[in-house]
Amino acid sequence: MAMNQENENGVTILAVDGNLDAEGTQAMEEKVLALLESGETKLLFDFSGLDYINSSGLRVLVLAYQRLKKASGTVAICGVKDYIQEVFEVSGYDKIFPLYTARADALAGM
Repeated sequence: MAMNQENENGVTILAVDGNLDAEGTQAMEEKVLALLESGETKLLFDFSGLDYINSSGLRVLVLAYQRLKKASGTVAICGVKDYIQEVFEVSGYDKIFPLYTARADALAGM
């Protein structure tokens, strides 16, 4: 898994490529917690390069959502492939997280 961080218009974007499995999840959780502790309030996960996500990866997204909701922040996700979007829909996470097709749409919606 590879993860790149960018900032655009006050939104911190984490672009995740590859597989978000046990190893990748730990790195992403550490990154997300560090961002939240530094005061970030808008996180966008760009999953256009993501090929796989397991329940641990979903747990990190929920963690970010819960912490940011308390701080009146937002979490959004963009670029989800069809088969990963099915995981979000089956788990009901599509009701929790705004899912956008393109990064520009997500940034405009945040």
